[in-house]
Amino acid sequence: MTRFAKISAVAMIALAAGTISASAACNNDASTETVLGAGSGALVGGLASHSIVGAAVGGVAGGLIGNTIGHSNNRADCRRAARVHDERRAYRHDRDAYYIGRDGRRHYY
Repeated sequence: MTRFAKISAVAMIALAAGTISASAACNNDASTETVLGAGSGALVGGLASHSIVGAAVGGVAGGLIGNTIGHSNNRADCRRAARVHDERRAYRHDRDAYYIGRDGRRHYY
């Protein structure tokens, strides 16, 4: 197996593992993404350079990238949760905050 094929296979496995563990959580915790990034970065760095130094550099770079992705996902999840909460509150408000007048139209408070 060529060197490029090994690196490609490891990158695909890391990408698959990263997408499996994705879950919507607004808890400001990016540890899972950081660990996955560091592990996959160390694997790719070690396979690409055939040295411990390459694995260490890949692990640090992958950890930083994974941490950044984790925090970005958390911000998106928090925005999504806030939007759903606002929509539910607006729906409940629209449902309860009107009456139907004699003319048959809704009149809002």
